[in-house]
Amino acid sequence: MIVQTEFTLPPYPRGYHIVTAIVMRQLPNLPETGLLHLFIKHTSAALAINENADPDVLTDFESIFNHIVPENLPFLQHTIEGTDDMPAHIKAAMIGSSISIPITNGRLNLGTWQGIYLCEFRNRASGRTLVATIWG
Repeated sequence: MIVQTEFTLPPYPRGYHIVTAIVMRQLPNLPETGLLHLFIKHTSAALAINENADPDVLTDFESIFNHIVPENLPFLQHTIEGTDDMPAHIKAAMIGSSISIPITNGRLNLGTWQGIYLCEFRNRASGRTLVATIWG
C-alpha cells in the first residue's frame, strides 16, 4: 500500500530547524514496516537527517554553510530576489530535496540522536510544503 500526503510547515527563520515532531503530527498511521520518503517542493530550502540533541550543531551547520557559500559574491548573476537567493539555491542543491526513513514496528526507525531537519536558507521564507509518501 502507498499513502501520500502533502502539508506545509510553518515559516521558519533562516537556519537549521528540527521538525521531526511537526512532520510526525502530519503523517497518517504508519504501517508496521515500510519506508517514509519526504520531499520538499522548494529550491531554496532542504531536508536532512542529523543530530537532534545539541542545539550547537544547528548553529554550526549555519556557520559552516555560510562560510562555504557566502552571500554577495560579485560573480553571481541571479540576484533579482535578493543576495540570499542564489546562495540558498546552491546550499539546497548541496544538501538535497528529499530524505528516506525506514519504518519499523510502526515508528520511524531513526537513530537515538537523529532528527529531521528543515534547512532554511532564505532570510524571509514562507511556509515550506512537503510531500510525504509512505510505502508499507
